Amino acid sequence: MIQHLASLPILLPMLTAVILLLPPCGKSVKIRRLVSIVMAIATFAISVLLLVHINNTGINVYAIGSWSAPFGIVLVADMLSTLLVTLTSFLGLGAILYGSAGDDEKGSFYHPLVHFLILGVNGAFLTGDLFNLFVFFEVLLIASYALLMHAGDKQNTRAALQYVILNLVGSSVFLIGLGILYGVLGTLNIADMTQKVSLLTGDDVYLAKAGGLLLLIVFALKGALLPLHLWLPNTYASAKPVVAALFAIMTKVGVYAMLRVYTVIFGEQAGALEHMAQPWLWGLAIATIIVGAIGVMAAQDLRKLTSNLVLVSVGTLVALIALQNVNATAALLYYLVHSTLVSAALFLLADLVSIQRGKVGDRLVAGRSVKQPFLLGVCFIIASLTVVGMPPLSGFVGKIWILKATLNSEQALLFWPVYLVTSFALLVALSRAGTTLFWEHRSKNSENADCASAHPLQVTVIIALLACSPLLVILGGPISEYMLNAATQLHDLSGGINAVLKGGM
Repeated sequence: MIQHLASLPILLPMLTAVILLLPPCGKSVKIRRLVSIVMAIATFAISVLLLVHINNTGINVYAIGSWSAPFGIVLVADMLSTLLVTLTSFLGLGAILYGSAGDDEKGSFYHPLVHFLILGVNGAFLTGDLFNLFVFFEVLLIASYALLMHAGDKQNTRAALQYVILNLVGSSVFLIGLGILYGVLGTLNIADMTQKVSLLTGDDVYLAKAGGLLLLIVFALKGALLPLHLWLPNTYASAKPVVAALFAIMTKVGVYAMLRVYTVIFGEQAGALEHMAQPWLWGLAIATIIVGAIGVMAAQDLRKLTSNLVLVSVGTLVALIALQNVNATAALLYYLVHSTLVSAALFLLADLVSIQRGKVGDRLVAGRSVKQPFLLGVCFIIASLTVVGMPPLSGFVGKIWILKATLNSEQALLFWPVYLVTSFALLVALSRAGTTLFWEHRSKNSENADCASAHPLQVTVIIALLACSPLLVILGGPISEYMLNAATQLHDLSGGINAVLKGGM
């Protein structure tokens, strides 16, 4: 069982999605929900078990069909990939529980599609070669196309069409980039590419650089890095909030790909191509933070505001990738977990606020008061304090860690003012949003009588997501140690290459 553990976060969601399409799951809502929830719990439990196992034993390489790297397909479970797989499984479980409160009946195949999305995201995190990264990208994108249309209308269709077209173009560019790199290096296995890229000479160097920069375009599109970010605010804001909450992890797949490719393949051992993407990443990251902050300030509804918060988090993460050191990567991992969870919670809060305010929805204008002002108000305050980085929540720890990691870098003179001013802008925007949504109302509370209270499953999921913030602080010692070890393992190129090329099932 242990030797197959690395494959289970991929196999379980795939098996579950297929089962949910067959009788009796396909016809009975209750059975479909039960099977989906039980299997989501199993996937999360397996992910946690894999996380603990890798933390205790080191990198686990699973060679499919016993064909070892670089000739066969391998899954590489290290501290970084298992951390993100666990985060994905937890977020997927939350989306399934929240959707089981009624959102799953507003469209077709909600539960199978969520499991297919989890399959694609987990596969992207665990794969050991770039071609299968492309394959898993396509799996998660196909599932996301359908989920965007869940309970959709004309606005959803328009946003989904833009999203589909951009990603189809991105997929074409991805294949071209992979073709160039394969033609030059003769392999797409990440560990094998890392060994061979430093040996390139002459025109091959320029071809590999062209291929690497084409991949940067693709990852920037997937991660919503400026100027390829325009799809995200409209797409996330128009999607069903529970779907947008699940999508909070999808931009992190693009960030993860940048981290893996430009730290490992084109990192410090890449010879003439050493850190070739660093200047691009740094400039685009700062621009993305600024544009995201402007979008947050200008947002007219809570979902659009949260979508732009995702942009700010992406810019921050990519800025840390550009620094290319262990401390920055460790801060990145902590901030990635924190920002993903709080963004998902805000999307779900926007859903409940929208339902309870009637026709006004989650627009930032005076309207009918929410039916549960104390519950939703307290949750919004906690989420807002987490986002802006106020103590004693995880946002504060993440902010301090990021500032400390960038303190001695050459870019600190630019990054610190931008990051701190952005934090203040987020504080102003969220304060304004909270005041408008929970204090300014024109209608009497009696008009809320026809409005349903939040379902217990919905409240449970939001509280669970928000509870992760203080837990990240309470367990700060072991968590920060894990993040540092994961970052050290990623930057230890020789150790990772040997583990993959010599490893097997």
